[in-house]
Amino acid sequence: MKDHRKAILKKARRVVVKVGSAVVAAPAVEGRDIFSRLAFEIKALKETGREVAIVSSGAIALGVRKLGLKERPIAIPERQAVAAVGQGSLMACYEEAFSRAGSHVAQVLLTHDDLGSRKRFLNARNTLTTLLKFGIVPVINENDTVAVEEIKFGDNDALSALATNLIEADLLIILSDIDGLFDKDPKAFKDAQKLRFVEDVDAAGFELLNGSANALGTGGIKSKCEAARKAAHYGAATIIANGNRPGILTAIFNGEDAGTLFFPKEDRLTSKKHWIAFSARPSGRVFVDDGAKEALLAKGKSLLPSGIKDVDGTFEPGEVVHCVDMAGMEFARGLSNYSSSEIQKIKGMKTAELVQVLGYKVFDEVIHRDNLVVL
Repeated sequence: MKDHRKAILKKARRVVVKVGSAVVAAPAVEGRDIFSRLAFEIKALKETGREVAIVSSGAIALGVRKLGLKERPIAIPERQAVAAVGQGSLMACYEEAFSRAGSHVAQVLLTHDDLGSRKRFLNARNTLTTLLKFGIVPVINENDTVAVEEIKFGDNDALSALATNLIEADLLIILSDIDGLFDKDPKAFKDAQKLRFVEDVDAAGFELLNGSANALGTGGIKSKCEAARKAAHYGAATIIANGNRPGILTAIFNGEDAGTLFFPKEDRLTSKKHWIAFSARPSGRVFVDDGAKEALLAKGKSLLPSGIKDVDGTFEPGEVVHCVDMAGMEFARGLSNYSSSEIQKIKGMKTAELVQVLGYKVFDEVIHRDNLVVL
Protein backbone atom coordinates (compact mmCIF):
# COMPACT_ATOMS: atom_id res chain seq x y z
CA MET A 1 0.00 0.00 0.00
CA LYS A 2 2.85 2.39 0.81
CA ASP A 3 4.39 1.79 -2.61
CA HIS A 4 0.98 2.38 -4.20
CA ARG A 5 0.72 5.69 -2.35
CA LYS A 6 4.16 6.74 -3.59
CA ALA A 7 3.25 5.80 -7.15
CA ILE A 8 0.03 7.85 -7.02
CA LEU A 9 1.82 10.90 -5.64
CA LYS A 10 4.68 10.61 -8.12
CA LYS A 11 2.21 10.45 -11.00
CA ALA A 12 0.25 13.49 -9.81
CA ARG A 13 1.34 16.37 -12.04
CA ARG A 14 -1.82 18.47 -11.74
CA VAL A 15 -3.39 18.88 -8.29
CA VAL A 16 -6.55 20.43 -6.85
CA VAL A 17 -6.16 21.63 -3.25
CA LYS A 18 -9.47 22.29 -1.49
CA VAL A 19 -9.18 24.56 1.55
CA GLY A 20 -12.09 24.42 3.98
CA SER A 21 -13.59 27.23 6.03
CA ALA A 22 -12.29 25.65 9.24
CA VAL A 23 -8.76 26.04 7.86
CA VAL A 24 -9.18 29.52 6.39
CA ALA A 25 -10.66 30.85 9.66
CA ALA A 26 -8.12 29.12 11.94
CA PRO A 27 -5.66 31.19 14.03
CA ALA A 28 -2.11 31.59 12.77
CA VAL A 29 0.26 28.70 13.60
CA GLU A 30 3.96 29.24 14.25
CA GLY A 31 3.65 32.90 13.25
CA ARG A 32 2.15 32.18 9.83
CA ASP A 33 -1.45 32.17 8.71
CA ILE A 34 -2.83 29.48 6.41
CA PHE A 35 -2.47 31.70 3.35
CA SER A 36 1.28 32.18 3.85
CA ARG A 37 1.83 28.51 4.60
CA LEU A 38 -0.15 27.45 1.53
CA ALA A 39 1.61 29.94 -0.71
CA PHE A 40 5.10 28.71 0.13
CA GLU A 41 4.12 25.02 0.12
CA ILE A 42 2.43 25.38 -3.26
CA LYS A 43 5.45 27.30 -4.56
CA ALA A 44 7.58 24.29 -3.57
CA LEU A 45 5.20 21.94 -5.41
CA LYS A 46 5.33 24.09 -8.54
CA GLU A 47 9.12 23.94 -8.44
CA THR A 48 8.84 20.15 -8.84
CA GLY A 49 6.96 20.67 -12.12
CA ARG A 50 3.45 20.28 -10.72
CA GLU A 51 0.50 22.55 -11.44
CA VAL A 52 -1.87 23.47 -8.63
CA ALA A 53 -5.36 24.94 -8.48
CA ILE A 54 -7.05 25.91 -5.22
CA VAL A 55 -10.74 25.48 -4.43
CA SER A 56 -11.21 27.77 -1.46
CA SER A 57 -14.05 28.16 0.97
CA GLY A 58 -13.95 31.02 3.40
CA ALA A 59 -15.74 33.99 1.83
CA ILE A 60 -18.70 33.60 4.15
CA ALA A 61 -16.47 32.67 7.11
CA LEU A 62 -14.37 35.82 6.66
CA GLY A 63 -17.50 37.89 6.09
CA VAL A 64 -18.99 36.54 9.31
CA ARG A 65 -15.82 37.49 11.17
CA LYS A 66 -15.62 40.92 9.54
CA LEU A 67 -19.24 41.72 10.43
CA GLY A 68 -18.91 40.36 13.96
CA LEU A 69 -21.55 37.67 13.53
CA LYS A 70 -21.56 34.56 15.73
CA GLU A 71 -22.31 32.08 12.93
CA ARG A 72 -23.02 31.89 9.21
CA PRO A 73 -26.50 33.10 8.26
CA ILE A 74 -29.17 30.62 7.23
CA ALA A 75 -31.18 32.76 4.81
CA ILE A 76 -29.74 32.85 1.27
CA PRO A 77 -29.93 36.68 0.81
CA GLU A 78 -28.00 37.12 4.07
CA ARG A 79 -25.43 34.50 3.02
CA GLN A 80 -25.02 36.27 -0.32
CA ALA A 81 -24.47 39.62 1.40
CA VAL A 82 -21.96 38.17 3.87
CA ALA A 83 -20.14 36.40 1.01
CA ALA A 84 -19.88 39.70 -0.87
CA VAL A 85 -18.24 41.23 2.19
CA GLY A 86 -15.86 38.31 2.67
CA GLN A 87 -14.89 37.46 -0.91
CA GLY A 88 -12.74 40.54 -1.35
CA SER A 89 -10.96 39.88 1.94
CA LEU A 90 -10.40 36.24 0.96
CA MET A 91 -8.76 37.11 -2.33
CA ALA A 92 -6.73 39.90 -0.72
CA CYS A 93 -5.28 37.31 1.69
CA TYR A 94 -4.36 34.96 -1.17
CA GLU A 95 -2.98 37.79 -3.31
CA GLU A 96 -0.76 39.12 -0.52
CA ALA A 97 0.52 35.71 0.56
CA PHE A 98 1.29 34.41 -2.93
CA SER A 99 2.90 37.70 -3.89
CA ARG A 100 5.33 37.28 -0.97
CA ALA A 101 6.05 33.78 -2.29
CA GLY A 102 6.74 35.15 -5.77
CA SER A 103 3.57 33.74 -7.39
CA HIS A 104 0.38 35.08 -8.90
CA VAL A 105 -3.20 34.01 -8.20
CA ALA A 106 -6.42 34.48 -10.18
CA GLN A 107 -9.98 34.52 -8.87
CA VAL A 108 -12.45 32.18 -10.60
CA LEU A 109 -16.06 32.24 -9.35
CA LEU A 110 -18.42 29.52 -10.59
CA THR A 111 -22.05 28.47 -10.20
CA HIS A 112 -23.51 25.08 -11.01
CA ASP A 113 -24.93 26.55 -14.22
CA ASP A 114 -21.37 27.23 -15.36
CA LEU A 115 -20.48 23.53 -15.10
CA GLY A 116 -23.92 22.18 -15.99
CA SER A 117 -23.68 23.71 -19.46
CA ARG A 118 -21.23 21.75 -21.61
CA LYS A 119 -20.22 24.89 -23.52
CA ARG A 120 -19.57 26.91 -20.36
CA PHE A 121 -17.80 23.93 -18.77
CA LEU A 122 -15.36 23.81 -21.69
CA ASN A 123 -14.93 27.59 -21.63
CA ALA A 124 -14.08 27.43 -17.91
CA ARG A 125 -11.63 24.59 -18.61
CA ASN A 126 -9.89 26.61 -21.31
CA THR A 127 -9.51 29.58 -18.96
CA LEU A 128 -8.19 27.50 -16.08
CA THR A 129 -5.73 25.48 -18.13
CA THR A 130 -4.41 28.70 -19.67
CA LEU A 131 -3.89 30.17 -16.20
CA LEU A 132 -1.98 27.03 -15.19
CA LYS A 133 0.08 27.24 -18.37
CA PHE A 134 1.08 30.80 -17.37
CA GLY A 135 2.16 29.56 -13.94
CA ILE A 136 -0.76 31.27 -12.19
CA VAL A 137 -2.59 29.55 -9.32
CA PRO A 138 -6.38 29.72 -9.88
CA VAL A 139 -8.41 30.24 -6.71
CA ILE A 140 -11.83 28.75 -7.42
CA ASN A 141 -14.88 29.39 -5.29
CA GLU A 142 -18.60 29.10 -5.64
CA ASN A 143 -20.13 32.44 -6.57
CA ASP A 144 -22.04 32.74 -3.31
CA THR A 145 -23.12 36.30 -4.02
CA VAL A 146 -25.43 35.15 -6.84
CA ALA A 147 -25.93 31.44 -6.17
CA VAL A 148 -29.35 30.28 -4.96
CA GLU A 149 -30.49 26.75 -4.18
CA GLU A 150 -31.21 25.90 -7.81
CA ILE A 151 -27.64 26.60 -8.89
CA LYS A 152 -25.63 25.75 -5.76
CA PHE A 153 -23.09 22.93 -5.78
CA GLY A 154 -24.09 22.20 -2.19
CA ASP A 155 -20.64 22.84 -0.75
CA ASN A 156 -17.08 23.35 -1.94
CA ASP A 157 -16.27 19.68 -1.34
CA ALA A 158 -18.57 18.91 -4.26
CA LEU A 159 -17.07 21.75 -6.30
CA SER A 160 -13.55 20.44 -5.67
CA ALA A 161 -14.53 17.02 -7.02
CA LEU A 162 -15.96 18.56 -10.18
CA ALA A 163 -12.82 20.69 -10.50
CA THR A 164 -10.69 17.54 -10.88
CA ASN A 165 -12.48 16.92 -14.16
CA LEU A 166 -12.59 20.61 -15.02
CA ILE A 167 -8.80 20.99 -14.97
CA GLU A 168 -8.05 17.30 -15.70
CA ALA A 169 -6.27 16.78 -12.38
CA ASP A 170 -4.60 13.62 -11.11
CA LEU A 171 -5.05 14.29 -7.40
CA LEU A 172 -7.50 16.05 -5.09
CA ILE A 173 -6.32 17.12 -1.63
CA ILE A 174 -9.06 18.18 0.79
CA LEU A 175 -7.70 20.21 3.69
CA SER A 176 -9.95 20.49 6.72
CA ASP A 177 -9.61 20.48 10.51
CA ILE A 178 -9.55 16.68 10.68
CA ASP A 179 -6.65 14.25 10.26
CA GLY A 180 -8.52 12.01 7.80
CA LEU A 181 -11.31 9.46 7.80
CA PHE A 182 -11.75 7.47 11.01
CA ASP A 183 -13.57 4.21 11.70
CA LYS A 184 -15.78 6.21 14.10
CA ASP A 185 -16.14 9.78 15.30
CA PRO A 186 -12.80 10.68 16.95
CA LYS A 187 -14.46 13.52 18.87
CA ALA A 188 -16.81 11.06 20.57
CA PHE A 189 -14.62 7.94 20.81
CA LYS A 190 -11.05 8.03 22.12
CA ASP A 191 -10.26 4.67 20.53
CA ALA A 192 -11.18 5.82 17.01
CA GLN A 193 -8.63 4.70 14.42
CA LYS A 194 -7.66 6.67 11.36
CA LEU A 195 -8.00 4.82 8.06
CA ARG A 196 -4.81 5.16 6.04
CA PHE A 197 -6.39 3.96 2.78
CA VAL A 198 -9.79 3.49 1.18
CA GLU A 199 -9.28 1.08 -1.70
CA ASP A 200 -12.83 0.82 -3.08
CA VAL A 201 -14.62 4.12 -2.64
CA ASP A 202 -17.93 2.66 -3.87
CA ALA A 203 -17.98 -0.09 -1.24
CA ALA A 204 -17.06 2.03 1.76
CA GLY A 205 -20.59 2.67 3.07
CA PHE A 206 -20.26 6.43 3.47
CA GLU A 207 -24.02 6.76 3.87
CA LEU A 208 -23.49 5.72 7.49
CA LEU A 209 -21.30 8.74 8.24
CA ASN A 210 -22.88 11.59 10.13
CA GLY A 211 -20.02 14.00 10.82
CA SER A 212 -21.36 17.54 10.77
CA ALA A 213 -19.92 20.84 9.65
CA ASN A 214 -18.80 23.54 12.03
CA ALA A 215 -20.52 26.89 12.44
CA LEU A 216 -18.54 28.48 9.60
CA GLY A 217 -18.70 25.71 6.97
CA THR A 218 -21.24 23.66 5.04
CA GLY A 219 -19.54 20.30 4.53
CA GLY A 220 -18.90 17.39 6.88
CA ILE A 221 -16.90 14.19 6.53
CA LYS A 222 -19.67 12.61 4.47
CA SER A 223 -19.49 15.35 1.83
CA LYS A 224 -15.71 14.95 1.69
CA CYS A 225 -16.01 11.21 1.11
CA GLU A 226 -18.63 11.83 -1.56
CA ALA A 227 -16.21 14.24 -3.23
CA ALA A 228 -13.55 11.52 -3.11
CA ARG A 229 -16.00 9.12 -4.77
CA LYS A 230 -16.70 11.54 -7.63
CA ALA A 231 -12.99 12.22 -8.11
CA ALA A 232 -12.23 8.49 -8.06
CA HIS A 233 -14.61 7.89 -10.95
CA TYR A 234 -12.62 10.41 -12.98
CA GLY A 235 -9.46 8.48 -12.15
CA ALA A 236 -8.13 10.96 -9.58
CA ALA A 237 -6.98 9.96 -6.11
CA THR A 238 -8.08 11.97 -3.07
CA ILE A 239 -6.36 12.70 0.23
CA ILE A 240 -8.32 14.12 3.18
CA ALA A 241 -5.87 15.73 5.61
CA ASN A 242 -5.53 18.33 8.34
CA GLY A 243 -4.86 21.73 6.80
CA ASN A 244 -4.04 23.24 10.19
CA ARG A 245 -0.89 21.12 10.36
CA PRO A 246 2.13 23.17 9.23
CA GLY A 247 3.84 21.69 6.19
CA ILE A 248 0.94 19.36 5.38
CA LEU A 249 1.35 19.51 1.59
CA THR A 250 5.09 18.96 1.87
CA ALA A 251 4.48 16.00 4.18
CA ILE A 252 2.00 14.47 1.75
CA PHE A 253 4.36 14.68 -1.22
CA ASN A 254 7.29 13.46 0.87
CA GLY A 255 5.36 10.21 1.27
CA GLU A 256 4.52 10.63 4.94
CA ASP A 257 1.46 8.91 6.35
CA ALA A 258 -0.62 12.08 6.33
CA GLY A 259 -4.39 11.93 6.01
CA THR A 260 -6.48 9.24 4.35
CA LEU A 261 -5.81 8.26 0.74
CA PHE A 262 -8.74 7.24 -1.47
CA PHE A 263 -7.63 5.18 -4.45
CA PRO A 264 -8.88 6.13 -7.92
CA LYS A 265 -11.10 3.80 -9.91
CA GLU A 266 -9.25 1.79 -12.52
CA ASP A 267 -12.27 1.80 -14.87
CA ARG A 268 -12.39 5.61 -14.88
CA LEU A 269 -15.02 7.58 -16.74
CA THR A 270 -13.99 9.76 -19.64
CA SER A 271 -14.13 13.49 -19.00
CA LYS A 272 -17.37 13.81 -20.94
CA LYS A 273 -19.06 10.90 -19.18
CA HIS A 274 -17.91 12.23 -15.80
CA TRP A 275 -19.51 15.55 -16.74
CA ILE A 276 -22.74 13.76 -17.68
CA ALA A 277 -22.77 11.79 -14.42
CA PHE A 278 -21.80 14.50 -11.93
CA SER A 279 -21.74 18.04 -13.37
CA ALA A 280 -24.73 18.29 -15.69
CA ARG A 281 -28.23 18.69 -14.31
CA PRO A 282 -30.72 16.46 -16.15
CA SER A 283 -33.65 18.30 -17.74
CA GLY A 284 -36.14 15.44 -17.97
CA ARG A 285 -36.77 11.71 -17.84
CA VAL A 286 -37.25 8.96 -20.38
CA PHE A 287 -39.07 5.83 -19.18
CA VAL A 288 -37.44 2.69 -20.54
CA ASP A 289 -38.94 -0.81 -20.81
CA ASP A 290 -37.30 -3.85 -19.24
CA GLY A 291 -35.80 -5.10 -22.49
CA ALA A 292 -34.09 -1.80 -23.26
CA LYS A 293 -32.90 -1.48 -19.66
CA GLU A 294 -31.29 -4.92 -19.90
CA ALA A 295 -29.66 -3.96 -23.21
CA LEU A 296 -28.20 -0.80 -21.66
CA LEU A 297 -27.01 -2.40 -18.43
CA ALA A 298 -25.80 -5.83 -19.57
CA LYS A 299 -25.05 -5.48 -23.26
CA GLY A 300 -23.60 -1.99 -23.58
CA LYS A 301 -26.16 -0.91 -26.15
CA SER A 302 -27.48 2.53 -27.09
CA LEU A 303 -31.03 3.62 -26.26
CA LEU A 304 -33.30 3.29 -29.28
CA PRO A 305 -36.80 4.79 -29.69
CA SER A 306 -38.34 1.31 -29.56
CA GLY A 307 -37.30 0.89 -25.93
CA ILE A 308 -38.87 4.12 -24.70
CA LYS A 309 -42.34 3.99 -23.16
CA ASP A 310 -42.79 7.60 -22.06
CA VAL A 311 -41.04 10.95 -21.57
CA ASP A 312 -41.32 13.51 -18.78
CA GLY A 313 -40.14 17.13 -18.73
CA THR A 314 -39.23 19.58 -21.47
CA PHE A 315 -35.78 19.51 -23.05
CA GLU A 316 -33.96 20.13 -26.30
CA PRO A 317 -31.45 17.97 -28.20
CA GLY A 318 -28.07 17.88 -26.48
CA GLU A 319 -29.46 18.12 -22.95
CA VAL A 320 -28.85 15.48 -20.30
CA VAL A 321 -31.80 13.33 -19.22
CA HIS A 322 -32.48 10.66 -16.61
CA CYS A 323 -33.03 7.12 -17.89
CA VAL A 324 -35.53 5.49 -15.54
CA ASP A 325 -37.27 2.13 -15.48
CA MET A 326 -41.04 1.75 -15.41
CA ALA A 327 -41.01 2.13 -11.61
CA GLY A 328 -39.31 5.52 -11.99
CA MET A 329 -35.93 4.36 -10.67
CA GLU A 330 -32.96 6.03 -12.38
CA PHE A 331 -30.30 3.61 -13.64
CA ALA A 332 -28.49 5.77 -16.23
CA ARG A 333 -28.32 9.24 -17.70
CA GLY A 334 -27.16 10.59 -21.01
CA LEU A 335 -27.23 13.22 -23.73
CA SER A 336 -30.42 13.06 -25.76
CA ASN A 337 -30.21 13.36 -29.54
CA TYR A 338 -33.86 14.37 -29.70
CA SER A 339 -36.11 16.87 -27.92
CA SER A 340 -38.81 15.80 -25.49
CA SER A 341 -41.52 16.63 -28.04
CA GLU A 342 -39.76 14.55 -30.71
CA ILE A 343 -39.36 11.59 -28.33
CA GLN A 344 -43.03 11.81 -27.47
CA LYS A 345 -43.79 11.22 -31.16
CA ILE A 346 -41.28 8.41 -31.81
CA LYS A 347 -41.40 6.46 -28.53
CA GLY A 348 -41.88 2.74 -29.08
CA MET A 349 -41.12 2.98 -32.80
CA LYS A 350 -38.47 1.26 -34.88
CA THR A 351 -35.62 3.34 -36.26
CA ALA A 352 -36.86 2.82 -39.82
CA GLU A 353 -40.12 4.60 -38.94
CA LEU A 354 -38.55 7.85 -37.74
CA VAL A 355 -38.49 9.60 -41.12
CA GLN A 356 -42.11 8.69 -41.71
CA VAL A 357 -43.17 10.18 -38.38
CA LEU A 358 -40.84 13.18 -38.06
CA GLY A 359 -40.06 13.85 -41.71
CA TYR A 360 -36.35 13.47 -40.91
CA LYS A 361 -33.94 11.35 -38.88
CA VAL A 362 -31.10 12.98 -36.97
CA PHE A 363 -29.74 9.79 -35.38
CA ASP A 364 -30.81 6.18 -35.07
CA GLU A 365 -30.35 6.36 -31.30
CA VAL A 366 -32.11 8.60 -28.82
CA ILE A 367 -29.02 8.31 -26.60
CA HIS A 368 -25.80 6.92 -28.07
CA ARG A 369 -23.76 4.62 -25.86
CA ASP A 370 -20.81 7.01 -25.98
CA ASN A 371 -23.00 9.67 -24.36
CA LEU A 372 -24.60 7.45 -21.73
CA VAL A 373 -23.44 6.68 -18.18
CA VAL A 374 -24.76 3.73 -16.20
CA LEU A 375 -25.18 4.70 -12.55
